[in-house]
Amino acid sequence: MLNQSLLEESLAVLGEALAERGVTFEIVAVGGGSLLLLGLISRPTADLDVVALIEAGGYVKPAILPADLADAVRATARVMGIREDWINAGPAALLDLGLPAEFANRTVERRYGGLVVHLAGRRDQVFLKLYAAVDQGPSSKHFQDLVALSPSREELLDAARWAITHDPSPGFRSELLTALAGLGVDDADRHI
Repeated sequence: MLNQSLLEESLAVLGEALAERGVTFEIVAVGGGSLLLLGLISRPTADLDVVALIEAGGYVKPAILPADLADAVRATARVMGIREDWINAGPAALLDLGLPAEFANRTVERRYGGLVVHLAGRRDQVFLKLYAAVDQGPSSKHFQDLVALSPSREELLDAARWAITHDPSPGFRSELLTALAGLGVDDADRHI
């Protein structure tokens, strides 16, 4: 598992390796790893989730990480004694239906040599964590992360409106309303 210090150190080693190879990459990260880097949670995480690559100023969905980046990630894993997929494109499917409006304007940029990491801002993390918490339930790490973010009622309602654009099914809506009630928003059905 990666704590904040180990994750920062691993990114520094990775960025240095990329710079030595003469390549640079820009990635967009979401989830527990990005929350940890922002200091918004303290729980260890298994990985850093890449939702997009930035190429020519735009977000590109990575089916897999580019070969040069993937090779450097694996080499860094060996040096640092961490799992080989500590950076992965697991949540890239989120790009298919779209990230929250103005997402790119709220990212926090961190530079590590040949690697630039754009971390999803707190508000967008609320959106993404609500979506994941509904999918995985109230005992999930996503729900715990969401509670740690202390979202306002309006943030939760905005997040709910966005989440149902990704899954408009009645079952998801029902679970969403249950999750919102668990977060103190009992009348969400009238507002989403």
